Amino acid sequence: MPQFDREKLKVYHEALAFVGEATSLFERVAKSLAVHHQLDRASTAIPLNIAEGSGKWTAPDRCRFYDIARGSALECAACLDVLVVKKALTAEDISKPKETLVRAVSMLVGLLKALAPGRVYEEEAVYTNPSEGASAR
Repeated sequence: MPQFDREKLKVYHEALAFVGEATSLFERVAKSLAVHHQLDRASTAIPLNIAEGSGKWTAPDRCRFYDIARGSALECAACLDVLVVKKALTAEDISKPKETLVRAVSMLVGLLKALAPGRVYEEEAVYTNPSEGASAR
């Protein structure tokens, strides 16, 4: 069966999985919360930018769209955190979707590094959540 290039990328399928997870979450969140619409928009942007990037011919063009997709995924993670702080969802509710986002971001970083090996990247940072006393990457 013929496929588009994006359909061959595991990260595209991971992004679609997150859209499904996010949709079931924001169906439980009041539409009056700004973060509801932000999560909807940002989650949709992930696979759309991956798709657009996969159709580009040059590495810099592909990187541009994969960077945007990565940014949207990071934005989604922040939206999930905001929903927990606003008590619209629980930490347990967002656990699986955040794991999906971590996988997608890791794959996007891998694609970016493969496409632009000479690019400068930040060192990986370790962040501590003061309320949990645990560190996260």
